Amino acid sequence: MELPVNTFKHALKAGKRQIGLWCSLSHHYATELVAGSGFDWILLDTEHSPNDLESVAAAIAGGSALSDARRGPRPLERHGDDQALPGHRRAVDPDSYVQNADEAKSAVAYTRYPPAGLRGVAGGTRATRFARVKDYAKRAHEELCVLVQVENQQGLDNLEKIAAVEGVDGVFIGPADLHASLGYPGETNNPKIVPIIDDAIRRIRKAGKAPGILTGVEADARRWLECGGLFVAVGADVGVLARETEKLAAKFKS
Repeated sequence: MELPVNTFKHALKAGKRQIGLWCSLSHHYATELVAGSGFDWILLDTEHSPNDLESVAAAIAGGSALSDARRGPRPLERHGDDQALPGHRRAVDPDSYVQNADEAKSAVAYTRYPPAGLRGVAGGTRATRFARVKDYAKRAHEELCVLVQVENQQGLDNLEKIAAVEGVDGVFIGPADLHASLGYPGETNNPKIVPIIDDAIRRIRKAGKAPGILTGVEADARRWLECGGLFVAVGADVGVLARETEKLAAKFKS
């Protein structure tokens, strides 16, 4: 069996926009439901949801089945700050919060097997298709997509150095945490911060890496796509469900 091709990674490298959805409902059934909606990628959030390794594995299996069978979305995983890569190395395609090039190098290292990195070597895992993928340990890095997250001033100051790290495929700007760290907690499109995000996206693209971001506001999503964003999440499953059910209830109760 050949190493599966990561279509998401190759699309980013080719400069093709990838539209995604944030997933926090923490159940494989919900993930499979949204996986058939037409997005290029879906992100399984383990920072702000009760997702754990087992639920993520089940959700990835469901999403991957759609991806393999019907060209569905590529499932990614986001790590929380309390799930640093050294202690959470059983996942791949990590999205980690970094502030400088050294932290970005560390993130990459936990996706590479020795001697190039620190990823633990195991033979019969699902990643290897249960030892069926030929030369997996030697070639796995070719199809792994490493996305690191920047969400404070230090990260912005080091943006080009972070993007220059070999093995980093893209840099995600965390809008909520960035607003909070710059003095505007609870906001995601403050007029003082939005231009900073615009500039960050352009800088990442100029550095030759893929910029990404999340927003539930259509105008902001289109703005950041125009700035050069390549992997943009245009909503979240919990937000879509909450707002649409509120609208439905209001139609009959107003």
